Amino acid sequence: MTEIAARNRRNKRRGASWEAELRDGLREHEFDIERLRLAGKDDEGDHVVRLPAPPRHRPFVVIEAKSAKFEPGTFVKEALRERDAFAAHRGLDPADVDAIVAVRRRGANWRKAYVLTTVEEYFDLPPEAA
Repeated sequence: MTEIAARNRRNKRRGASWEAELRDGLREHEFDIERLRLAGKDDEGDHVVRLPAPPRHRPFVVIEAKSAKFEPGTFVKEALRERDAFAAHRGLDPADVDAIVAVRRRGANWRKAYVLTTVEEYFDLPPEAA
């Protein structure tokens, strides 16, 4: 096995471990969280949380979990694309689904992860006119 292949394998294991830590932590606090598994252009994110009484108005939160070099623009764009795929596969309006990125912090547990989205998404602002 080449050095690059070994590194990729370690990174995949680290990412899977982070996803499990996040999922299990949220479950311990009684969140209804499910692991999502699709790949490629149909990827729907890593997890979905169903919220019985949403803090705002969206009953679903798609989570893209990241344990990698911090690239916020790329991460958020991916999460929004995956939110749209999640909604499309279930016949939901994307406006009913939030999308966030949970970014692992080195040396910290899942509760101290960073959560990324955009101001537009967070405050439910209408899209800008092109």
